[in-house]
Amino acid sequence: MTARRPTIPDLAAAAGVSVSTVNRVLNQPESVRKPTRDRVLAAAHDIGFYGLGTLRHSVAGLRKTHRLGVLLHQKGRRFYDNLARAIREAAEGRAEDQVELTLEHLDDLSPEKIAERLLRMSQSCEAIAVVAAQHPLVSNALDEVIEKGVAVAALIAPLSARNNVSYVGLDNWKVGRTAAWAFDKISREPGKIGILLGNHRYRNQEMNESGFRSYFREHNTAFTVLEPLATYESATAARDLVDQLFHEHPDLCGLYVSGGGITGAMTALRAQEKREGFVTVGYELFDETRAALSDGTLTMVISHPMARLAQETLNTLIMAKSAGPRGGAQRVALEFDIYTSENL
Repeated sequence: MTARRPTIPDLAAAAGVSVSTVNRVLNQPESVRKPTRDRVLAAAHDIGFYGLGTLRHSVAGLRKTHRLGVLLHQKGRRFYDNLARAIREAAEGRAEDQVELTLEHLDDLSPEKIAERLLRMSQSCEAIAVVAAQHPLVSNALDEVIEKGVAVAALIAPLSARNNVSYVGLDNWKVGRTAAWAFDKISREPGKIGILLGNHRYRNQEMNESGFRSYFREHNTAFTVLEPLATYESATAARDLVDQLFHEHPDLCGLYVSGGGITGAMTALRAQEKREGFVTVGYELFDETRAALSDGTLTMVISHPMARLAQETLNTLIMAKSAGPRGGAQRVALEFDIYTSENL
């Protein structure tokens, strides 16, 4: 015997609403409150309602569309590949609205190229998230974009301009102090610590260093924190700089890689004879850093929570877009993840 197909009265009963409400969801969805629409849609899915496709189409027509842009660093760098994938998944998975996403990777990270891409992206996007170093050319481009009515959020590294620029990333002062805490508590005895960063103009990395130094000033002045060395986001430069640190400071007791070229730094560390008690703190969990934690090249990794970073990036862009140029900057400071070889 063929099972009877669920009807509109069956759907109304399953959703706990009237038949007329179901009809309005089908034909005039804007006249029904969203929680009720969602309940009817869920019930239609549960009972196998024959008009589920029509119902979904009707409700989807009410979803607001946001044209968002995201400008990331080079494709092929594992962190930015993973972040791009997470942002795309977050955009596709949104239920209450629709995101038309324009996501681009930049190979040339010069201020001129970033400014140019920002201006070009602003022609088609209502809000833009960008990873960039602080520079007058970038600030001017940010102002020009915002004055056109396009909201901007700095991603990972804070940015400033005359107009309001939102921010989504970590509390970098806490990141630096947490890294310093690790050296203080894990190192067998105080000594010299080298620091690598990508570029002094990345404000997140500058704050990492400030927090790092402040911890030692407060808790343990027996450590010597060396001047940071800039890798300019190059793995090759990072490898050479680590070799230089070991050559110039044979008594080095640790290395803090706060940004830029960590894969090169790990290559150099593996080439060195292992030192008992040497501590290395790095950034971001991906295949290569996971392997380095496992084999002891890295002692600890501080990482962005990727899925939440992606979701909050979209949320912040939509809120900034809705608030308008005079709505004030949105700021989202995410809790960071900490990994060692024992919690992979």
